[in-house]
Amino acid sequence: MKILVTGGLGFIGSHTVVELQQEGYEVVIIDNLSNSSIEVLDGITAITKIKPHFEQIDLKDKNNVRQFFSNHSDIAGVVHFAASKAVGESVNEPLMYYENNIGTLVYVLQEISKLNFQNFIFSSSCTVYGQADELPITENAPVKPAESPYGNTKQIGEEIIKDTCKVNSDLNSIALRYFNPIGAHPSVKIGELPIGVPQNLVPYITQTGIGMRDQLSVFGGDYPTSDGTAIRDYIHVVDLARAHVVALQRLIDKKNDSNYEVFNLGTGKGSSVLEVIESFNRISGQNLKYSIVDKREGDITAAYAETSKANNILGWKTELTLDDAMDSAWKWEQKIRNS
Repeated sequence: MKILVTGGLGFIGSHTVVELQQEGYEVVIIDNLSNSSIEVLDGITAITKIKPHFEQIDLKDKNNVRQFFSNHSDIAGVVHFAASKAVGESVNEPLMYYENNIGTLVYVLQEISKLNFQNFIFSSSCTVYGQADELPITENAPVKPAESPYGNTKQIGEEIIKDTCKVNSDLNSIALRYFNPIGAHPSVKIGELPIGVPQNLVPYITQTGIGMRDQLSVFGGDYPTSDGTAIRDYIHVVDLARAHVVALQRLIDKKNDSNYEVFNLGTGKGSSVLEVIESFNRISGQNLKYSIVDKREGDITAAYAETSKANNILGWKTELTLDDAMDSAWKWEQKIRNS
């Protein structure tokens, strides 16, 4: 069974390709390599012993999208990761984000509607919740005004899919709202490859640990939390990737209750920034250099998932710990700097 993974050479996409191949799916990858590397394809192949079919396509070109689906009309499902994802960049380049994240989604959905099998997994985000009124955050929590154009593209993306599902009963879709993916594959053959200065906490920690950065800046030390630092739900990327496989299988088996469903993907436990640093210190044997600086505008105090819906309906739950994720992230950092 052939599955298309857009953005399949990115961080989460590449790990999901591995899990799909290991479950016996034939995978086709589309990626424009704007925020990824062709070398990731070698890493996937080294893990699975299967080289997925790859096409370098910019999904912003409608004709390219149409031609691709004309050549691959036997696709049974799409996992859609392709999107720009840096919050700060989206604030400075909003039109680029709306074109890339929304336009490409529309083009892909238009072509999917012509297929015999219309199964669609959307890469969404917990940013749709903002600072939730209650913790842990359930799927029924209100979607609040986005803090950034990036977050808004995820909200709009979900609305587009939901509206399309209302008028196209053949389109079966699941939106997966991620919390904070971290870590690397245990083989250390694929992992997170941030371009430039990392926007996320864990790669900044590992780059500081390896000596690329002088120290880590912890944004805010006076939040109303146990240690004063912000709390997030950090999920191992391998656990996250496996959730895409079971969600896709739910659609293929037509076990979905409606043709549009939403699931949170997280551990169900929040960890503070200092707790993440402590985990890194434990697994690396280091004493990471950091300083507490002013909060960033738009940062929320705490966000962690209520995961019972995914646990009960998808039959999925996380198996890997924060220490597991930090250990794999650190080994990955060491590998890519020493190779």
